[in-house]
Amino acid sequence: MILDTLSNANLYSHLTPRLTKALAHLTETDFTQLEVGSYELEGKDIFVIVNDYETKPKEVEPFEVHQEYIDVQFVVSGEEEFGYLPLADQTPSRPYFAKHDYAEFDYESNKDDAAFIPFKAGMFAIFFPQDMHMPGTSAIPTQVRKVVIKVKV
Repeated sequence: MILDTLSNANLYSHLTPRLTKALAHLTETDFTQLEVGSYELEGKDIFVIVNDYETKPKEVEPFEVHQEYIDVQFVVSGEEEFGYLPLADQTPSRPYFAKHDYAEFDYESNKDDAAFIPFKAGMFAIFFPQDMHMPGTSAIPTQVRKVVIKVKV
């Protein structure tokens, strides 16, 4: 997992060409002007999801992992927190669903090992397949605009 501000995105552009393209798109695009929805950047290899939502309590959200895509998440406005812990030998509460590239893990079984990290406007996080994460949470419901760029591994 990588967590940083958009002003430092260039520090990570050497990781893979697709991540380079995703991070460049974040720095070059005004996401306040885009409609909610999905946009292809490089076919199914890189695509963008723009979403507006209200955060939820962490107790009602699952952790998730992906096998086919890296998540590049960017908070455009608002603030949330996300849960994080490394994927190890945890048992999923919902097994891997290939069509939507995710497996879910329940909060109760993982809460003691997870860190919950503030995620503010202007910050981005990169979640790799070995990173369990729980986005979109906060103790107080908050409106958030977030962009998720899915980058094929």
